[in-house]
Amino acid sequence: MDRKLALLLEARGLSPRGALRPLGGGDMAAVYWLETNQGAVVVKQDDAQRLAGEADGLRALQEAGTSLRVPEVLALGNGWLVMEALPTGSRSPRSSAALGEGLRQLHSHTASEHGWPRDNACGHTPQPNAPMADGRAFQRERRLLPLARACHARGLLDAPLRRRIDVVAETLESWLPDAPASLLHGDLWSGNVLHTPQGPAIIDPAVYRHFPEVDLAMLTLFGSPGEAFFEAYWDGDEPFDWARREALFQLYPLLNHLLLFGGGYRSGVERTLAAVESG
Repeated sequence: MDRKLALLLEARGLSPRGALRPLGGGDMAAVYWLETNQGAVVVKQDDAQRLAGEADGLRALQEAGTSLRVPEVLALGNGWLVMEALPTGSRSPRSSAALGEGLRQLHSHTASEHGWPRDNACGHTPQPNAPMADGRAFQRERRLLPLARACHARGLLDAPLRRRIDVVAETLESWLPDAPASLLHGDLWSGNVLHTPQGPAIIDPAVYRHFPEVDLAMLTLFGSPGEAFFEAYWDGDEPFDWARREALFQLYPLLNHLLLFGGGYRSGVERTLAAVESG
């Protein structure tokens, strides 16, 4: 075992009861399961700043006091993050509804400014979070334009496609009303939701405050959380322009996937951009 990790565990009173066991889903970081004298823990190895941002997000989600389970941060330092391990179960309409209710509770925590006190990361992409009073400006200046520039610089977006993204970003005020900034998980794809025997849990956050539809759009990007989820989340109050908002807030994660994983995501960017443009 890495000596730095061993010292970190010792300082927390955790004694290993076996070797690190690799877990799936660690595309962006090395993730392990470890049995200890205090039960199982999940251990992650990555860049120290990214891990600090994740730990900050986990604590913020716990402090929100929702019905969603969030793993406790047990130790952080020297490029390692040690967290509570959560048991996993299977998704059901009941757990999907509980996820919707818990996420609605999370999003009820609002503030006047969009952003977060510290920058963090979405995958390995730095995520600037310097607060802004207007959510449309935040989406433009902190999300869409930086990712479009980065993808264009790497040859992943041609000039006409980048210009279309610029136009969408520059005209958000023409159709998207501003709103108070909700506390978000920030990277809520289906792989970051666990359905445990004690209820749904959320992991691997990239927390900030912004439009609540950001989390919903991420949940529907690679699948669907199910009808029971939306019935519980919206409680009869679905936004009239949900389809357009869904497409808008899927642009950022799709651009991020394009940047991280290459041209296979270009068609998704084009298709989603067209949905925003058509209204």
